Amino acid sequence: MGGHIHCDNLDPLGHLVAVRVSHPGKFNAMSRSMWRDLKAVFDVLATQPGLRCVLVSGEGGHFCAGGDISEYPDFRFDSERLAHFHENEVWGGLDAIRRCPVPVVVAIEGNCMGAGLEMASCGDIRVAGVSARFGAPIARLGFPMAPREAQLVAQAVGWATAREMLLEAALLPADEMKARGFLNRVVDDAAVMSTAMGSAQRIVALAPLAARVNKHTLRAMAAAPADLAELIEGAYDYADQAEHREGIGAFLDKRQPVF
Repeated sequence: MGGHIHCDNLDPLGHLVAVRVSHPGKFNAMSRSMWRDLKAVFDVLATQPGLRCVLVSGEGGHFCAGGDISEYPDFRFDSERLAHFHENEVWGGLDAIRRCPVPVVVAIEGNCMGAGLEMASCGDIRVAGVSARFGAPIARLGFPMAPREAQLVAQAVGWATAREMLLEAALLPADEMKARGFLNRVVDDAAVMSTAMGSAQRIVALAPLAARVNKHTLRAMAAAPADLAELIEGAYDYADQAEHREGIGAFLDKRQPVF
């Protein structure tokens, strides 16, 4: 257990709130408790009167490097516990961001991998520093992306980019991600937070009902009609497979995996 999700009002009227991912020493990797806290924070924000915008960022020069792999041996090799982790804890946090009724601006510095990419995919406006890197290299750890998470990422980054990230474990720079339509702006690293704040403040200054309706309309138009129930059933049967254990074990042992 470790890391925190911080939430602070940035103005006295509660129009703008900052949510910050913090896990010192682990590039803000998401622990299980952080996923649960993320859901709790956004569930509260969804009912906050006067809220007009949420600004999401990471601490210490990084957004989020993925999941906290040190926790994985405790639950990942059992399919039922693995399914609970992805379908309840991870998806609970991600879906809470997605369901936020007001615009979400994401400020991205440094590593934006795996869980970080998934959280960024839930945002409406994305601003990144020029040195930010993006990917989901979980194939190196011997496991696939969960169905709901894969659909979320593919819809945000594009299907071709999702295939590249998941099948090749490709890591892409910020300029490339902007060219592919994932990022709204790429700026100097030192200007990420001020640029993201400027975007949030422009949103706050506009008609709040219009922002909520526009967000709802755009999300509804982009939603995929496919029912994921069939994919989810059996999606975690790989839990006890040798390559899953080898991938995570190699990471924790600080060696190259042998698949």
